[in-house]
Order: sequence, then C-alpha cells, then structure tokens
Amino acid sequence: MYSQGRSKLWIAEQTGVSRNTAKKYMTTFDASGLTFEQINSLNDKELDDFFGTVKQQPPQDRLLNLQRCFPQIDKELKRTGVTRHMLWEAYKKEFPEGFAYTQFCFHLTKWKARVNPVMHQDHKAGDKLYIDFAGVKLSIVDKETGELTEVEVFVAILGASQLTYVEAVSSQQKEDLIAACENALHYIGGVPAAIVPDNLKAAVIKSNKYEPTLNEAFADFADHYGTTILPARAYRPRDKALVEGAVKIVYSRIYAPLRKQVYNSLTELNAAILIALEAHNNQLLRGRNYSRRLQFEEIERSALAPLPILHYEFKKQLHATVMKNGHVCLSVDKHYYSVPYRFIGKKVKLLYSNSVVEAYYHYERIALHKRLKSPYNYSTDKEHLASTHRFVTDWTPDRFLEWASSIHEDVRLYILKILDRKQHPEQAYRSCIGILSFAKKAGEQRLISACQRALSYGIYNYKTIQTILEKKYGSI
Repeated sequence: MYSQGRSKLWIAEQTGVSRNTAKKYMTTFDASGLTFEQINSLNDKELDDFFGTVKQQPPQDRLLNLQRCFPQIDKELKRTGVTRHMLWEAYKKEFPEGFAYTQFCFHLTKWKARVNPVMHQDHKAGDKLYIDFAGVKLSIVDKETGELTEVEVFVAILGASQLTYVEAVSSQQKEDLIAACENALHYIGGVPAAIVPDNLKAAVIKSNKYEPTLNEAFADFADHYGTTILPARAYRPRDKALVEGAVKIVYSRIYAPLRKQVYNSLTELNAAILIALEAHNNQLLRGRNYSRRLQFEEIERSALAPLPILHYEFKKQLHATVMKNGHVCLSVDKHYYSVPYRFIGKKVKLLYSNSVVEAYYHYERIALHKRLKSPYNYSTDKEHLASTHRFVTDWTPDRFLEWASSIHEDVRLYILKILDRKQHPEQAYRSCIGILSFAKKAGEQRLISACQRALSYGIYNYKTIQTILEKKYGSI
C-alpha cells in the first residue's frame, strides 16, 4: 500500500494499527535504503528482526481491551456534551497502541448493534421520553358479572437509560393519555426536554414532517410541565425504534408474568404491572454490567428538570362571543368573566378546569380567571375594561352609602332607595355619583332638602334631584 502512494492515515485505518505505528514502520523502511522487492523477499523472522524496534500489541489483545471499555463508553456517550472523539482520546491515553479513531468507531458501532440491536441512536441523558401504546391489550374481569373488558397499555421509555414505565388505562383518549404521561413523569421523578409520541391521535391532530399539529390539551399539558412535544416522523423507523423495542420487551417481561392471574380492576392490574416493571428495570442490560435503574440513577436522574409543584388539571373547552360589556359567559356555570375590551364582539375559546378559566383568541391567551360557579355573577379584571368603564369596579354600594351618611341620614336613605331599585347595583353607580356631587355644586344643605322632598314624592333618580334643585333654587 505504501508503494502505491497511499497515505499513512489510510494505511493505518485499513490495517487496524494506529497512525503512529504505521508511521514508525514506514520511517524504518525509508531509513533502511532497501527496495520493496528486497523487503518482500525477507522471511518472517528476518522481517521481525528488521522491524523489531517497533513492538505492537497483538491485534486480538487490542480488541479485547477496547471491548472491555465499551460499556463505560456507551454510558458516557449519554451524558450531555460528551462525544465519541473525546472518549477515543481518553482511550488512546490509556492504550497508546490502541485503535485509530475510525476503527474505534467501527468496533463501537458493531458492539452496539450486537448487544442492543434496537438502539441505533445515541441518546443524551434527560433529552427524550418516548411514548406509545402496546398493540396487544390486557383485560380486566368484572367480579359480579364476569364480563371481560379490554384495556390499553401505555409504555414510556427514557432514551438514555432506557428506564421504562408501563400502565394500563381505559382508552387511548387524551384524558387517559395525559394522565398516563403525568404518572410516567412522576415515576421517573423529573421532566425530560421532550416527549416523543408515535403520532398518537390523542397527541397529534395532523402529522407533518416540519410542523405537526398538536392536540391543544396535550400541548397544554407539556407547557405545564415545561417540556416540548416532538412527534415521531411518519415512515421514519429510527424515530420510534426505541419505544417499539420496549413494547416487545414488555410483552415478555410484563405480560408473561401476569398471564395466569385474573384482575378485577385497573387498580389491581396496575399494582401487578408495577411489580413486574420494577423487576424489569432492575435486570441487567444485555452485554452490560448494569441495569436500567442503575444507569438512570447514575447518568439521567440529575439531567431531568424538576417536577412542578402542582399536578396538571385537565381542561375542557367551549366557544363564546364576547358581550358588549367585555365579558364572556361560561355556560356550564352561567358565570361571566372579563376579557380585554378590544375583543368585544369576537368569538373566543374558553378552556376551563376545576380551578381556572382561560380565554384564547387565535391561540393567544387573553384572560385568566379563578373559576367561580356562582350563576349570573361577574369576575372582572379592571385592566380588561376600557378607561371609561374602569370606574365601575372602584365603587361599591357600601362606599356610596358611607359617602351619603357623611352628608346626612336622609341623603343616605335616598341613595339606598336608588341602589335597591336597580336590578344590578352597578346600574345605579352613575346616578349615585351625580346626586352626591351636588353637595359640592349646590351645597350640602340644599342637597339634604332636595333629598327630603324627593323622598316625600317617592321618586328615586338623579333627574328628580336635579329638577328640584333647579326649580326651587334656580340654576345649579
């Protein structure tokens, strides 16, 4: 190869020796002054004597040494920022006569394919949680009727440590999917950077290579937990190989131990699943000296983000039109919630849980309220109101009555009559402000007399007080 003009690097890669070793052989040959024909005519002993100054570790020993390193190398590769080249450099420091980088990668790839043929990707710790439903269902039996009900089996697996979570659920609907995902996150005790569903209908409305359309409830769940949804790409087996491999293992490690038992509820079934699941996660991985659980504790737990304090609350939705007063009605409770006044007349989407109500317009959240179930009442954020309407929320009936009492008891009584006669107190606020402002314009004594006269008439409104003041006392 050297006589054909091949480079030292190329020769080293093809022969499996290090670049430095190949260089030493060629330097020895160049310094000897011999021709290639003369070198080729030497027997094995003569060749050994000629190149005797260059001692190389037997190829089989080199490969065995490298293979002993592979489990630790594979584990280190799952740490964020660690590359093959970094680990090769560390390997070469320990074994100076070890393999060149290309051969190092070649043998590592072969080893990974042999010990774990499903895993063809390098997964970083804390990066992705893959989820799917098993194709084969389990079942529960009604204790009273003997009726058999099939249930779905949810499977989740962390990419780096391969720690697995399994749970039986009633259906593949979004409520059950979200609940199972949440249980998986609490089982692993943290949040990965992304959740990868295999285009489940409850998670992905429309598949797309570049911008898939996510189910809003599932996206909201991910937002609550501070993670991202990255649907597996259609017709890309590598995107879902890990979870599909996990499902196959679940059949033998989880389904098989349960096959001879009868379970009467999801609770019973999941309790049995958990026992088999723990045994699975604590079993040594093939070709390695550690289990999924040990690998998770060592490299992945610390890479996960912390769980939020509160659990996710599943939200229902409906659409409503913003009324002229800047409120929308949550029809299930007949309670009204404010939105910014600029959305008056617009159709908005309401997402509501047991504790909160959110209003969205074109995918933007425009209002957030605590859910109240008192019918025909209002929840109003003053910032939502136009400046000409905000004064309403600054006043209360008690405030008007206190103001009126500071003038005279008859003024207070008149204001109380106005407040009582209106269907809603807010309707009377402008009248009250107008009447009480006469104390400054016309004087308190004149206002007291006007209120006493109006009380005798039994007529309660702003216009009556204004007319009495103008007729009896002239222009105000």
